[in-house]
Order: sequence, then C-alpha cells, then structure tokens
Amino acid sequence: MEKTDGRRLATGRKRLFALAGVAALALLTAACGAEAAPQPAPVGQEGLTELPDATTYGDIPDAGRDPATPPTGDVLHPKNDLVVYQEVGGKPVAKLPAQQLGSPTWVPVVAEKDGWAQVLLPSRPNASAGWVHTDGATVERAKNEYVVNVDLNAFQLEIQHNAKPAGKWTIGIGKPAYPTPRTRAYIMASIEETVNKYSPIVLPLSVHSDSHETFGGGPGTVGIHTWPDESFVGKADSDGCIRVTKDALDRLVDLPLGTIVNIT
Repeated sequence: MEKTDGRRLATGRKRLFALAGVAALALLTAACGAEAAPQPAPVGQEGLTELPDATTYGDIPDAGRDPATPPTGDVLHPKNDLVVYQEVGGKPVAKLPAQQLGSPTWVPVVAEKDGWAQVLLPSRPNASAGWVHTDGATVERAKNEYVVNVDLNAFQLEIQHNAKPAGKWTIGIGKPAYPTPRTRAYIMASIEETVNKYSPIVLPLSVHSDSHETFGGGPGTVGIHTWPDESFVGKADSDGCIRVTKDALDRLVDLPLGTIVNIT
C-alpha cells in the first residue's frame, strides 16, 4: 500500500456478510474402494512454530503456484494456525494464521481433492498457493458470490455478483516504472487509515509490487484505495496500487474478505 503504516481494522466498515451461514466443512472421505490420498506426517507444535507465516509479510519460496483454474466460490477461515503444504500429501511449507492485519483470515479456494483444498496465499512470491486440510476441526467454510475484475488496459474495475455486473468504475493504476501486477489476488482486510489522509479505508490485496520491496516501511503490499481528488481517474500514475473513486470504495468495503480480484 502506498506510503502507509495503518494497521487498525475498520470494524464497522468491514463486511464478512456472515457469509450466509458460515459452517464447518465435514471431513471428505475417499469413495468406497478408492485409494485414499496420501497423508503427510503430522506437524507438531514445535514444527508448526518453525514454519514461516503465510501473511503479507511472508516469503514462501517453496509454495505452490496458482493453478489458474476457475475458483470454486468457497472461502476458508483457519480456526487456528493451519499447516500449508506444497501439494496434497507433500512438504509443509508455511502456516496460515487465523488472523492477519487485524482481521480474520479468509482465503479463496481454487481447487479441491479428497479432503484437501488448494488456496491462494497472501505471501511473496505473487500467485503463491498451497494445500490445507479441510476438516471441520481446522477450518470454517463459506460461499462467496462476488468477484472483482480489474482491466488495467481499460482502466476499469467491475464488481460481479453471481457472474452478473454489479458496478463498474474508471480507476487509476501503477505508472509504467511501478506497474500494478497482473495476477489473481484477493481482498485480505479492510483497514482504517490512521497515517495518511488520501483514503479513509485501504483494502490490502494478496499481491505485492514487483518493483518496490516496501511502501513506507511495509512489505510492498498492493492495495485498493481512494485519493484526495479524482485527478487519477484513467491514468497510470500510482506506485502500483489501484486508486478508486469514493463511491467505488464504498461498494468494495462491503465485499466479503477473501473476494477474488482478477487483475489483467
């Protein structure tokens, strides 16, 4: 996020929608006679502590990659620190905390297999993904009917609800020297800005600048936010963040955490 250290959660503005009856997913079992998915050795508390955090501050070089498959429409919330594996039955590479940036962690599911879910991760490198167990003792699960599509070439941001347009706005994007990354990301949190005055709320995304290691001492997280005036509209003059109008931000802060943002 551009030159901001704000970390206080905007509690009255953030919406999880309760996500229409958030319910724990029952443990999936293999079909009768089918070979069960391989199970990794349990990771003890000591081993869990040694794993790097899958947060916007983290760097998980051994993480898997976003498979670019259509999202399932589900989001997961870890009840406690959750082990993330490189692949089903594979190497433990990180732990996903129950909270980050002052709000509950919700991550989108992009694939599933035999009681496992592949989720997008908020860490470097961009487009990181990993596999987690989906039994009811470890995660809560909910449906998310929203998607945000950002077209950098057209300077357009569109919200879709159940695959139907639910609002479109002209935006500002990163300048050529500091481009907005083109990738699939998601909304991590809704933070009330306490340092700068350019936006009352900042929506950090699970993607980082490819040209900045840091924004104002932070980890170089790309965010969505407003600006003091609308001179940015239709221009590429930010340091990589997506600038939106006030009415667009008002709609975006109502979206559930974990909402996918396709930046193309």
